[in-house]
Amino acid sequence: MVIITKNTAETINFGKDLATKLHGGDIVLLNGDLGAGKTTLMKGLALGLGIDNEINSPTFTLMNIYSANIRDIKMVAHIDTYRLKDERELTEIGVEDYLGEDHTLTIIEWPEKIANLLQNKKMIRVKLESLGVNERKIQVFF
Repeated sequence: MVIITKNTAETINFGKDLATKLHGGDIVLLNGDLGAGKTTLMKGLALGLGIDNEINSPTFTLMNIYSANIRDIKMVAHIDTYRLKDERELTEIGVEDYLGEDHTLTIIEWPEKIANLLQNKKMIRVKLESLGVNERKIQVFF
């Protein structure tokens, strides 16, 4: 699936639509350069999952956990590994309790830094590319 969004609102709306296709146990990998729209897409995913919290990228905390109650998703783990030194930092805060768990949707920004933790997991890859100030090309690989 490929879509071009023309502004932030369209990227958020695409995230809301994408949320309807996700299930507990899924791990969504958000790939893209700085400013590509990963956190904006996450805001849309959260809205589509009924999460009212303000969504900020957990760049310094590494992981934010949100309650959800939609279909088979009861919890959302939002992970940002941009500043991660090594995988051990995530394992020390309990990331393995969330990855691929039946009622947890995990969304990871900068997933390439934790490739070893993701082996043998069900993953959905989302590639975001900036085409201009607010225009984004979003590719989803189920």
